[in-house]
Amino acid sequence: MDAIKTIVIAEKSKQPLNVNRIGYGTMRLTGEGIYGEPPNRPEAIQILKQAVNSGVNFLDTADYYGDDVTNRLIKEALYPYPKDLVICTKVGGTRKPDKSWLPFNTPENIRTAIDRNLSTLKLEQMALVHFRVFPGSPVPIKESLDAMFMLQKEGKILHVGISCVSEEELQTAISVGKIATVENMYGHGQRTTLKTPHGENRGGQEVLAICEKNQIPLIPYFSLFNSMPKKDDRIATLAKKYEATEAQINIAWLLHRSPWILPIPGTSSLKHFEENIKSANIKLTQEDMRFLE
Repeated sequence: MDAIKTIVIAEKSKQPLNVNRIGYGTMRLTGEGIYGEPPNRPEAIQILKQAVNSGVNFLDTADYYGDDVTNRLIKEALYPYPKDLVICTKVGGTRKPDKSWLPFNTPENIRTAIDRNLSTLKLEQMALVHFRVFPGSPVPIKESLDAMFMLQKEGKILHVGISCVSEEELQTAISVGKIATVENMYGHGQRTTLKTPHGENRGGQEVLAICEKNQIPLIPYFSLFNSMPKKDDRIATLAKKYEATEAQINIAWLLHRSPWILPIPGTSSLKHFEENIKSANIKLTQEDMRFLE
């Protein structure tokens, strides 16, 4: 049972993005609480360089990681960027020095965040931007998405995605405009609704089903963060079978679960990064997948 090696974002658009099917999420390159400078800055820079050297051409970042730490690390490590590198950012949220997470999702907020990302990364256009939904925000999702699509018309955004959505919110987003990707919490150890300190991260299997129906790639975050502590014996069994780590089996499961999933496992360890990349070489059988289900 082979997992496809690449995925096309916005395939039917005039400018589709073809990316290799393990990306890298940069969030773990920040300090404690996803805030501040990394504890080992040289290693963080080395990971980003090794990612590109290993064939990774999709990086996930946000200006509210750090604050703006991961964007600055990406620029320092990789600018001028390889032509095929897709840097995906998120807007809709902000951070305070107390490490709290707050909505930043009015049209004016979104424009400010896009301009900040472009400035820090030294880009004229963001290839892909996710609007991060904050449950309970007084700003309607449609109003925020309208601002995103306006910035797309202006050329500051190539493709628009959405993050942290329920089924209903995803359907609303699809009705507003062309949604290129969805970034939601998803992994073998977390396939349903979960309450977190950052709000309710909705839509596992249900959102994946909508993505598959509409041919929209799902980019799962926290796929290892929520899976690894749960110590699933089935994952451990397959890790032993394939002489792999449990993290590698979790990533391999995502690659085989659906051709519309683009994993972005993040880590601040160069050793773990190199292990994660090797997950693409693990070929789970249909029997393995039934076992894991």
